[in-house]
Amino acid sequence: MTSGTAGKSYRPSDNSSGCSRWSAPGPGARTLMLQGTGSDVGKSLITAGLARALTNRGFVVRPFKPQNMSNNAAVTDDGGEIGRAQALQARAAKTAPTTDMNPVLLKPQSQLGAQIIVQGKVYGTAKAAAYQEIKRQLMAPILESFARLKAQADFVLVEGAGSASEVNLRANDIANMGFARAANVPVVLIGDIDRGGVIASLVGTHHVIDPDDAAMICGFIVNRFRGDPALFEDGMVTIAAATGWDNLGLLPHFDGAAKLPAEDAFGLSRAKPGAGAGKRRRIKIAVPVLPHIANFDDLDPLNAEPDVELLMVRAGAGEALPGDADLIILCGSKSTIADLAALRTAGFDIDIAAHKRRGGNVLGICGGLQMLGRSLADPDGVEGAPCEVEGLGLLDIETTLSKAKKLAPVNGEIITNSASSALHGAPVHGYLMHMGHTSGPGLARPFARIEGGATGTERTDGAVSADGKIFGSYVHGLFANDEGRGKWLAMLGGSDCGGSGLAYEAGVN
Repeated sequence: MTSGTAGKSYRPSDNSSGCSRWSAPGPGARTLMLQGTGSDVGKSLITAGLARALTNRGFVVRPFKPQNMSNNAAVTDDGGEIGRAQALQARAAKTAPTTDMNPVLLKPQSQLGAQIIVQGKVYGTAKAAAYQEIKRQLMAPILESFARLKAQADFVLVEGAGSASEVNLRANDIANMGFARAANVPVVLIGDIDRGGVIASLVGTHHVIDPDDAAMICGFIVNRFRGDPALFEDGMVTIAAATGWDNLGLLPHFDGAAKLPAEDAFGLSRAKPGAGAGKRRRIKIAVPVLPHIANFDDLDPLNAEPDVELLMVRAGAGEALPGDADLIILCGSKSTIADLAALRTAGFDIDIAAHKRRGGNVLGICGGLQMLGRSLADPDGVEGAPCEVEGLGLLDIETTLSKAKKLAPVNGEIITNSASSALHGAPVHGYLMHMGHTSGPGLARPFARIEGGATGTERTDGAVSADGKIFGSYVHGLFANDEGRGKWLAMLGGSDCGGSGLAYEAGVN
C-alpha cells in the first residue's frame, strides 16, 4: 500500500454484497465503479465528490474512466489528451491529470464518425459500426492504464459511460460491465430522479442485464432529489426489494454543478445560470453553438462573472446573433469545415459581418480562429472529403488541416495593441489542442507571446486585425485567469467592469 494508508483501519461492510470488497483490507488499491442508468445522471460529479472526500481524509486517489465520448477535452502535462471530466476529477483528487485516467477518448466528428484517442494519442477514426469491432483491441491498453493507477493509489474511482443497460452493445463493451468484470471491480448504479421514472430505470436495468453483470452491482444511489427525503423512503425500499441491491442513499439536487464544465453540447443552454443570474448585466457576449462545438468550457469563467450575459445561440434554431453584443466568440470545433458550413446556413456569417461594421469585437478560439481566416483547406481529408473552402475573411490568414495534432500546456501574455491596448500584457495560461497549420500576413500582428511544451520554446500565437477588433488564438483557457479575464471585461465594458473580484480558479478548487 502507499503511504496514504498509514495508520488507517478499515471496517468491513455490514452486508454480504460485493460492496464489501470496497471496505475490506487487501493488497493493492481499493476500487469502485460508478455506472448510471443513463447519460447525465451525475456519475462524473459523484466521482469527483468522492475523490475530494477521500483525498481530504489523507488517501491517495486516482480517477479513471475506461472510455469517454466528449469534445470537451483537456491536455495533460505529458502532452496527451483526456476527457475534461477526468481532468476535473484529478483536480478533485489534488493530483495532476494523466492519460491513464481516460485511456480511450472518442471525439465525434462529421461524416468520418469519431476520432479515437488511446492513452492520449490519436489512434484513428471510425464510424459507430466499425468502432464496435475496434473495441476488442482496446481492452488491453485500458487494463494496462488501470493497473498503473492501482499501483499509485489507495483508491481508484472508476466512472462508467452512458447507460449500464445498453445490452445491444454488451458483447464488446469496454466502458461499463465489460470493464467491471474484466477488472473485477464492484459497481454502484446511479439513477436520476430529477428526470422522472427512477424506479423503473433502476429496476429495469436489473431486469434486462445479464445476471452475472447484475451480480457486480452491490448498491444503488438515487441522485438529484428535491424536497423532503422522507417522501421517497418507500421508493428506495421498492428498488432494493426488486433488485437485491443495497440502498446506498438519496442525494439532493446540487445547483453548484452548473458551474462545472459540461461534457458535451447537450449540457449547453441558451444562457446558463451564472453568478450574475437575476442581476442587471453590463456586458453581452454571444456564442454560436455549432454542431461540433468543442472545448466550450473555455466559456465557463465568463458565465460565472456577475457583469456578463452569456448568450448561447444554437445553429438551426432560427435565431440571429444579437445585434447589441459586445463580443462574439467562435469556439473550438471537432469538424471546423462542417461547422463553418453550419454557421453560414444559419446566417451567422451575415450577423458577424454586421457586428463588425458596428465596431463589435470578435474572438475565434482554435477552430474559431481557423474560420476567421480567408481560407481553410483539408487536402488529406482529415475531416472528410478533401476540399478547400472560403473562410469568413476577417483575418488575413489561411489554414491547412493536417493529421498531426498539437497538444501542449502553455503560458505567456497577450501582446496585441492599438484599439485593443487594454488587453496588452494580459496573462495567458492554457493549452493548445489543434490539428492544422496557419500562415499568412495576418500573423505579423500576433495575439500572444507564449511558451510551453517539452522544450519551453517561446513563440507567437494567433493574429489580430489591423483595427484591433478581431482576435484569433489557438490557446484554450484564456478566461480562467482572473487578471486576464478582468482585462477582457475592462476592454468590453469600461474600467469599472474589470474588477468583479471573482476568483474563478479558487472557486473550482
